Amino acid sequence: MKDFIKNKANEIYDEIVDFRREIHMNPEIGHEEVETAKRIVRELEKLNLDEIRTGVGGHGVVGVLKGGKGEGKTLLLRADIDCLPMTEKSGLPFASQKEGLMHACGHDVHTSILLGTAKVLSEIRDEFPGNVLFVFQPAEEAAPEGGAQYMIDDGVLDDPKVDAAFAMHVWNEPVGKVSFRNGAMMAQSDRFFITVNGKASHASQPDLGVDAIVAASHIVTALQTIVSRNISPFTPLVVTVGTIKGGDRYNVICDKVVLEGTVRVYDKNLAEEMPERIKRIVESQAESLGCTADVELVRGYSITENNSELFDIAMKSLTHQLGAENVINPEFPSSGGEDFSAFGKKVPTFFMWLGMESEINEGKTTLHNPNLIVDERCIPVGIESAAAFTLEFLNQ
Repeated sequence: MKDFIKNKANEIYDEIVDFRREIHMNPEIGHEEVETAKRIVRELEKLNLDEIRTGVGGHGVVGVLKGGKGEGKTLLLRADIDCLPMTEKSGLPFASQKEGLMHACGHDVHTSILLGTAKVLSEIRDEFPGNVLFVFQPAEEAAPEGGAQYMIDDGVLDDPKVDAAFAMHVWNEPVGKVSFRNGAMMAQSDRFFITVNGKASHASQPDLGVDAIVAASHIVTALQTIVSRNISPFTPLVVTVGTIKGGDRYNVICDKVVLEGTVRVYDKNLAEEMPERIKRIVESQAESLGCTADVELVRGYSITENNSELFDIAMKSLTHQLGAENVINPEFPSSGGEDFSAFGKKVPTFFMWLGMESEINEGKTTLHNPNLIVDERCIPVGIESAAAFTLEFLNQ
């Protein structure tokens, strides 16, 4: 079966690449993936699937494939389909034809890999029991609540009842390699908003005002003590203030500053503690300088974690399919956020990174970048990985 999967993934390479380039040229932003969904459905209709559902969680599409060996477990395979609001500068002949929209996070590649996986598995359905759900998910980039949650709310995990979920993301690892670890893969990604209120006065008479800019500056510095002095140095944590907005004129003491930032954390207990830690520091710093402050923390995507049993299945199946030299177990997770984590709140999940870097795109593999170029030779590797994992999981 290993050779069949590999040969089939390579056999359909050209048609899957053509599909990928068509999607890449016609990107659609989250919640607006109308034509993308239609294009996916047209391809799925060519396969011997048992059911195709549309309009799931917005513009989501679900293909259902029942195995030929009877009843069994159900595995959900997920790909995100939305783009980013960016103008492409890659110079590729199949670059985005839409100004201000680009597949700059590889979702077109994920979509193509899942379609290819559906093609492969539909030909070998007699080799496994149970069910496979091919889930083409909208609005992954729509934080703080992405399309995964919308699809869950629409019952994607219920009929048939899903036992586990699998997903992947293109990554700046070498083409041909996959990367995953036991436990946390991606961080919880929360946002905070801070408003510092002071009192305006003429800049030449600061004693008559209360300087919100000075207070905000102290707050920015003090927030970093959470990382350096409140948390174990062996516990990963990021607290970043990304924007500071305040002041109207050079000779006026500013009376209001608004700060916005993000927290990235891999520990669920620490994630629960962070709002109070931030609030305590912000309010005490503001008060000490005569200001008041309001703090709002907005929960984003949760920690994306690999279930230990699914990790073992991946190690066995992907090492066999790709070779041990092509399976990487990174020491650390990524501080990025991923809404696949919503599935992880309901069922065991497995998430992996797919190498896409080579000599043809060196220096152009940064995600969310207008110059992003993905080496398409990663596509059959992704198809092999998803198909091999599926067979191992469903046949256990």
